[in-house]
Amino acid sequence: MNYNIDKNAQEPAYIQLYRFLVKDIVAGVYEYGTKLPSKRVIAAETGISVITVEHALTLLNDEGYVESRPRSGVVVTYRNEDFLGAREPVKVQISETVTEGPNTSDFPFSVLTKTMRRVMLDYGEKILIKSPNHGCLELRNELCLYLARSRGLLVKPDQVIIGSGAEYLYGLIAQLLGTDRVYALENPSYKKIRDVYEALGVTCDMLSMTGEGISSDELNETRAEILHVTPFNSYPSGVTASISKKLEYIRWAKQRNGVLIEDNYDSELTVSRKAEEPLFSMASDVAVIYLNSFSRTIAPSMRIGYMVLPESMVQEFNDKLGFYSCTVPIFDQYVIAQLLKSGDFERHINRVRRQKRRG
Repeated sequence: MNYNIDKNAQEPAYIQLYRFLVKDIVAGVYEYGTKLPSKRVIAAETGISVITVEHALTLLNDEGYVESRPRSGVVVTYRNEDFLGAREPVKVQISETVTEGPNTSDFPFSVLTKTMRRVMLDYGEKILIKSPNHGCLELRNELCLYLARSRGLLVKPDQVIIGSGAEYLYGLIAQLLGTDRVYALENPSYKKIRDVYEALGVTCDMLSMTGEGISSDELNETRAEILHVTPFNSYPSGVTASISKKLEYIRWAKQRNGVLIEDNYDSELTVSRKAEEPLFSMASDVAVIYLNSFSRTIAPSMRIGYMVLPESMVQEFNDKLGFYSCTVPIFDQYVIAQLLKSGDFERHINRVRRQKRRG
């Protein structure tokens, strides 16, 4: 196992190991149905601890590359044909009257109340102060760690902006990128995306969806330079963009010097066994703004969303919009930060995934 783990690197050792293993699994070094070396063997050959190896394997398991089986070890469950399989591009017809998303994921109320009590005890009167404009550092730090664990996104806290739900963040994005430009959106898509943009004076070009993602013909014909997509489980069509379509989005943005807005709604609660790599990590030479929220994964009342800016846009955002106060109470931010730090959030996500797969 010729993996060179740099213990002095900024990237955690378990993420480095995770990336090496993903590369070999995708390349067929470890084929579907075969077993990975044991945790102790991997630890011995890479010079890292067994605990570090376990973290990497857990991430592989969560992303669907492998499956841990009692008395059988860690078995590869990734198949190229599952990930790259072509589907016939069929136009998606969904009623335009559907505007609201699915119900909450039934986050355990007892866990939520326990966490709230913990925050009140730990932070005391700090829960009464005004939040920093971009959101509290505790939450932005924990989001960076979570995104590294769950999505392989290596970002810094100053790239993360906290806001009261996705709609608020859509408004910030429009002000950042400009309201006198054409934005291309999926058709159908979550209605409030278009509502917010048009309320700010943005011209929206609605592009038809196929079973792969946005129609290639319409994507090529649009005058837009900004593309807002929900590449995983787009609502309400349920379409997940194929890897080929994601690469097409990236090429499109590169050719036009454009911007991609990646709305990662509902991505955590997938039952898929395949890894869904974010556009943000795939597009090293294209500007991608990454969006997500906790209203679906915890509760609709949790009006807490976040966006991750590419480093190239951080200073521009600070100059143009850094004066905006954070719209999320500091107490709520501490609660989410504690849920991420304790692992309760990820345990809930994994529990919901298992239930859906069994169902």
